[in-house]
Amino acid sequence: MNVKVGTAPDSWGVWFPENEKQIPWERCLDEMEKAGYQGVELGPWGYLPNEYSKLKEELEKRNLTLTATTLVGDLTSNTKTDEMIALLDEMSELQLKFPTAQYVVLIDECYTDLFTGELVRSPDLNEEEWKQFVSNIDKMKDHAKSQYGLEVVFHPHAQSHIETEEQMERLLRDSDINLCIDTGHHAYTDGDPVAFIRKHHSRIPYLHLKSCDFEVRDRMQKEGWSFAKAVSEDVMCEPAKGVVDFEAFAQVLKDIDFDGWAIVEQDMYPAPFDKPFPIAKRTYDYLETLFRKEYMNI
Repeated sequence: MNVKVGTAPDSWGVWFPENEKQIPWERCLDEMEKAGYQGVELGPWGYLPNEYSKLKEELEKRNLTLTATTLVGDLTSNTKTDEMIALLDEMSELQLKFPTAQYVVLIDECYTDLFTGELVRSPDLNEEEWKQFVSNIDKMKDHAKSQYGLEVVFHPHAQSHIETEEQMERLLRDSDINLCIDTGHHAYTDGDPVAFIRKHHSRIPYLHLKSCDFEVRDRMQKEGWSFAKAVSEDVMCEPAKGVVDFEAFAQVLKDIDFDGWAIVEQDMYPAPFDKPFPIAKRTYDYLETLFRKEYMNI
């Protein structure tokens, strides 16, 4: 097993390219290094420097490696898919200069408004809508591979059109795209990430790690909170504190001889500037203990 452990700006409360509630990017990178992480996802386009020489300098002086970029949008819409492809084209000019960043993490936009919780699209797709949805995912995947040699991995997400295990398995049947399994979002919809990765590990080259607090989730569902409200109440939590059995998850990674990136990506917005680092440090130390140094590439 060769698990390379990284993190993402999301774990520092970063959801947007610019926002007054978000920590400055310099402090974010400083704390990532201080916590012990090896790699970092780019996060929202425009948050971290997107000029090559500047980003290279800032990552290298902190011993951080770029692992992936991210695209989020309404994949039921042909127009929005084309807009995401245009953004992929723009990001690829930077990404291709970092050979370690081989992945594009693709996320379907939530069918609810993040901050009000109101439905903005139907949560259910009919057969024709599903076919178009999968076609748009494949269009993104094929464009990234044919034009740039990059691998798009699909990230199931709470309150999106791929959130349950049933929907994930349907996507695996209907497309040859691989997945980025997020253990927290997987658990949020009552899935079992341990059993799922054991069953489908050949289709899961890239991981997002966090857990889920079911007490908060149950309050969310009872009181009708938006997803952003639930995040602000820590519905997604550090691996050692939630419902996911990370000891069993680590054992599966050893059993399947996992070789790749595991990115700690704990949804946290808004986050007081002094909140993320202690969590990030505890999480890294926990994973180091969990995987053991003889297994973990640190």
